Amino acid sequence: MQRLPTFMAGLIIGCIITGVTIGQNLSGPTAAAVTKAKNYMVAQLDEIAPVPCPCGFSRRAFACPENPVATIHLVNIKTDSQVHYHKKMTELYLVLDGTGHMELDGESIPIKPMSTILIKPGCRHRAVGQLNIINFCLPAFDPKDEWFD
Repeated sequence: MQRLPTFMAGLIIGCIITGVTIGQNLSGPTAAAVTKAKNYMVAQLDEIAPVPCPCGFSRRAFACPENPVATIHLVNIKTDSQVHYHKKMTELYLVLDGTGHMELDGESIPIKPMSTILIKPGCRHRAVGQLNIINFCLPAFDPKDEWFD
């Protein structure tokens, strides 16, 4: 029963970010790549190839040069994720499933499905546990803004 609220939250947030109206006909291919149009972008997160990241593996939507605003990632957290921080980027985590904890500037905070975390620039962080999360990055993700002590 937890899946429906999680799906709906993701759908609503995705629609807000992309400018798509719920119920709008999105005819055309649902390719792994982002579909681009004049004033919006649409992506199918589960069809984007995962890439390694300090947290585990991430499927990154809207990470392209013409979009400096925000990206959204579906992240599979690995148990040995690396502590890191960002100098410019703010992150918002939404835990979809799994339990564990967040390490935030040395503090350990328990997390579970539907936990949300706002991580400001400069905060050393990592998620610990078998988790799947949605990660919103503002401004858009930039691999040059991942820092390690």
